[in-house]
Amino acid sequence: MRRSVFLSAALVALAAAGPLLASGGGGGGGGGGSFPSESAPQYDPVAEYSKGTAALQAKDFKAAKTAFDHVLASAPRDANTNYLAGLAREGLGDWKGAKKFLEKATKIDPNMTSAWRELGVSYAKLGDRTNAEATMASLQAKATACADTCPAAAELKLAIDAINTALSGAPTASLVTGQGLMFASAAKGDALYLDAVSLINEHRYEDAIATLKSAQASFGPHPDILTYLGFANRKLKRFDVAESYYLAALAVAPNHRGATEYYGELMVERGDLAGAKLKLAALDGQCRFGCAEAEELRRWIAAGHSPHS
Repeated sequence: MRRSVFLSAALVALAAAGPLLASGGGGGGGGGGSFPSESAPQYDPVAEYSKGTAALQAKDFKAAKTAFDHVLASAPRDANTNYLAGLAREGLGDWKGAKKFLEKATKIDPNMTSAWRELGVSYAKLGDRTNAEATMASLQAKATACADTCPAAAELKLAIDAINTALSGAPTASLVTGQGLMFASAAKGDALYLDAVSLINEHRYEDAIATLKSAQASFGPHPDILTYLGFANRKLKRFDVAESYYLAALAVAPNHRGATEYYGELMVERGDLAGAKLKLAALDGQCRFGCAEAEELRRWIAAGHSPHS
């Protein structure tokens, strides 16, 4: 079954205009709007992520669990989805299951304070006082270093208070069963995505990464977002991180031209011309009448490095 993966009409148009990004050292842009192949995941991860967040807000935890599990089938290393899968299990009273996903979320993204909060509460709920106290101590150390001046100060305080309350044995509500969760709207996510692309064009890669991660909270493991996360990290010479994002994008959308091109460029930068040629062959197979992504990667391979340097 063929399924399109997209953010919005505006973003598909932006992705199609990807060569604008080529001035920064790589063509193809996000490459969004193309259809995944027949080997694509059974479920559309972006659509399932949207279903999951809606179910969480409605406190339909069973539906949320099912939706996030579908997402993780094709994007198992998406920190935010692992976190939300943990929250869905909290809502069902499955604290052991929640702990598993929250531990994975914090391992993938050690700076996700909300995941650490819920993990500490999960430990307390399971009677694991040692790990709950260790989690709280780690958050307290971050809060001390923050000294009420960093953006995460308030969130850290709330996390510490939540774990301390759980440890005291007093009734405590998780984020999902208490005041509930608020998710950024699709319009907000679109705006963040556009901001991130502008930051990339300005070579402000660290800022772009932070903005893309904020957009990801709205859309989940969207292949355009994952591709640009890979691109920004590659420009910062974090090649292993970049590769993980390209692989994640291609797991969600196997025929994503932008991810295929950028992954090929990364291979050229690593000296793997044979691998890059395989990516070019994949693009040539997709673009029977030619496409900007294939031509840009062809230039990289011919030069043996960025043709823009």
